[in-house]
Amino acid sequence: MKMRILGGVLPLFVFIWVLQYKHGNCERPVVVNVGAVFAFDSVTGRAAKKAMELAVSDINGDPSILNGTSLNLIMEDSDCSVFKGSVGALQVIEKQVVAVIGPQSSAIAHMISFISNGLHVPLISYAATDPTLSSLQFPFFLRTTQSDQSQMEAVADIVYFYEWKEVIAIFLDDDYGRNGIAALNDALANKMSKISYKLPLPINYDITDIMYVLNQSKSLGPRVFVVHINPDSQLRFFNAVHKLKMNGSNYVWLMTDWFSTTLDSFSPKNRSFLSTLEGVISLRPYIPQTARKRAFLARWRKLQQNELVHSGLTAYGLYAYDTVWVVAHSIDNLLQQGGNISFFLSNMLNGTTNDKLQLGKLKEFDGGGLLMNILSLANFTGLTGKIHFSQDRNLIGSGYEVINIAKQEIHTVGYWSNFSGLSVLPPKSLQNKETAVTRLNQNLKSVTWPGGKSETPRGWVIANDERPLRIGFPRRASFTEFVTLNASHNVQGYCIDLFYEARKLVPYDIPFRFVPFGSGLANPDYDALVSMVATDVFDAAVGDIAIVTNRTRMVDFTQPYVSTGLVIVAPIDTSESSAWVFLKPFTLEMWGVTALSFLIIAVVIWILEHRINEDFRGPPKRQITTMFLFSFSTLFKTNQENTVSTLGRMVMVVWLFLLLVITSSYTASLTSILTVQQLASPITGIDSLIASNSFIGYQVGSFAYSYLKDILNIAPSRLKSLRSPEEFEAALRQGSGNGVMAIVDELPYMELFLQNRTDFGIIGRPFTKSGWGFAFKKDSPLANDMSTAILKLAESGKLQEIHEKWFCQLGCPTARRKDSELDQLHLSSFWALYLLSGAVTVLALLIFLLKSIRQYIRYKRKHTNLSSPSNTRCSHVIYSFFDFIDEKEEAIKRIFAQQDSAQTNGS
Repeated sequence: MKMRILGGVLPLFVFIWVLQYKHGNCERPVVVNVGAVFAFDSVTGRAAKKAMELAVSDINGDPSILNGTSLNLIMEDSDCSVFKGSVGALQVIEKQVVAVIGPQSSAIAHMISFISNGLHVPLISYAATDPTLSSLQFPFFLRTTQSDQSQMEAVADIVYFYEWKEVIAIFLDDDYGRNGIAALNDALANKMSKISYKLPLPINYDITDIMYVLNQSKSLGPRVFVVHINPDSQLRFFNAVHKLKMNGSNYVWLMTDWFSTTLDSFSPKNRSFLSTLEGVISLRPYIPQTARKRAFLARWRKLQQNELVHSGLTAYGLYAYDTVWVVAHSIDNLLQQGGNISFFLSNMLNGTTNDKLQLGKLKEFDGGGLLMNILSLANFTGLTGKIHFSQDRNLIGSGYEVINIAKQEIHTVGYWSNFSGLSVLPPKSLQNKETAVTRLNQNLKSVTWPGGKSETPRGWVIANDERPLRIGFPRRASFTEFVTLNASHNVQGYCIDLFYEARKLVPYDIPFRFVPFGSGLANPDYDALVSMVATDVFDAAVGDIAIVTNRTRMVDFTQPYVSTGLVIVAPIDTSESSAWVFLKPFTLEMWGVTALSFLIIAVVIWILEHRINEDFRGPPKRQITTMFLFSFSTLFKTNQENTVSTLGRMVMVVWLFLLLVITSSYTASLTSILTVQQLASPITGIDSLIASNSFIGYQVGSFAYSYLKDILNIAPSRLKSLRSPEEFEAALRQGSGNGVMAIVDELPYMELFLQNRTDFGIIGRPFTKSGWGFAFKKDSPLANDMSTAILKLAESGKLQEIHEKWFCQLGCPTARRKDSELDQLHLSSFWALYLLSGAVTVLALLIFLLKSIRQYIRYKRKHTNLSSPSNTRCSHVIYSFFDFIDEKEEAIKRIFAQQDSAQTNGS
């Protein structure tokens, strides 16, 4: 019975106790504890410690906040150790803090975030910039500084602005360093750039570690370094750079904000160390200049003068000051909303004991979730500007300053923000302007680079004298005109000469050495040569290297310097006839001159015969018909008109002799075309070659084999490898039985093969289109510069000169291929006959004109009426002359005879 009564009373007693407990706790507490875990004796920590102490003093002295409740800041030193930081976090949480400020280390923040999650204690960091801390994994983490995600986008924009394509990243090998560089890698990828090499430093590095990493980088191509480490008051990194003489004009040093934080921590009076930092570029969190900020800086300088603080005020010191105010405002809002500051034992720690830490007594913060929500909705203005947070609990920052060290001074050369990109104006003045961020509207002031140079460094060194460029070349056994190693062990050939000429046009020195690839007994495998460039055995490959798809996946090629493609070579058949075969004996030029000669002869014979030959007189229509019929009928000897004049017959003799030679030559050439039989091939193109079951030859080392086998699906058993032009010829002559029906290879080789061989020819057109180029490693800047040089060679005509030097001693192959009709008759073979005929024709015409003029003068003297005035105008004389020569010569002679008779009778 007693047990039943006790069982009924006990729950009621517990309910009343809980109500009293709740009521008592709704009262505003006298003191609220806030923890702070950070490294006291660090560049960031020294400024942050004093700033937070000043913030607590200002808050407790301000009656408008917390309304009589004091803020108690409990600090623990993490000593830059994840272990000590985790222990320190547990120690402050054990003292029932409502929030933990810090740490500045991202690695420690990762560990403490798990504790904050479990005990519902908000963790607010003013310096942990690792982007991954913003993930959903850490709902109780809030960042009152800018994430490295923004900072790395700013670095990427600087790289993009100066058009660098590759950088080397040197970073601290912890969560802060690795995740920051991962964010940089993503940001650079969006700008079509990349991190070529990642060089990590140990967490507790010394100058030996730095020098080891820097020495590694010397042998690498890029000279743009992005350094992402912790602030270092000794600047050991640049001491190592100075010792290794890596501060020359071809280097670029881009520092994240650790560098500006270190500089800001120094006394303004001590600037002598800046001389070793000439040309360095760094980012500094941009904090707008306000009256509150200037007053706080004056207050800080006064503390420095009184030796109450031994560090300059850094951006992270200002963030730390504002962080304490954010926490105080949020606690005040929590209390005003009736929130309860109470703690209860965590079920997760039941049974866990420790003499010192007493983990089993750690308590969860009952109002942690509400406080975290209030913190994330904070919106007020502090020393660093407006403080409000994004959805992923990051501070919406103002961007960054871009600073440059020049002449022992720190210069601001621009600003960066996520809405404006790079600009010479502060982000505040651009915030309300809607502008698309492109390279065209990005701008920075003039920058001084290492070595004091104002010219933007190229950003990479392709090679140096200590490590020259390793250029592989195919040691060919055939077609050595393209590239080979001669008996004196010198590299020579068309491709080598072209490389030397292109190298002269590259605007920087390229130390290099040639490395042969292949034995020289057979042509090497070109796919293997290209693969060795991709695997860093060679830095580049020079030679007759075809640009094909599978190779472009491995390397970058230059602009093609030769247009090529696969062609079919087979025994040719010139007996093919067509409806227009009768035109083939003459070239177009020959046909044109011959036709023009017929017209000239027609006109000249008409002039010479018109006055004395009735066949060439009559109505104009008849005269024109007679004139041209006579001329063309001479070709067939069917003309019915006869020449009467001596001059006409003289012209006709020479003309008929010319016709005799031309017609005889034409007949012989046409007969040869129609009747001469040469070796014949049934192959008409690639389709008929595939359809046949005949053997096909290809050159050893050529990509033709893989193309025929993999692309055209020709059985490998049908493909025969051939080593030299002599083997080509022998295999083609043997035919499909013991040899090959045709050879498939690239056009330049086949043109060279056909140079002294008229029994073979190219069937059809190239059935692939490609080119030859030089191969470089992926994303090599030298590939672009060499491409530009090759284009300049082509435009200047130097490319053609090199080609003619190697392949045109006996006439260029392409020219011979165009004029390969051996039986065609050219004007050059008959120019002497045409010249003779033309000279006789002109002479006859001149004699005729002189004779006619003489007769005309005599006629005018005797026929003109002396009593009438004469008309001496030029036009009248010309018309009169033409009327005279249109008359029959017989009539003119009769007039002369009558006049002579009359004069005789009169005397």
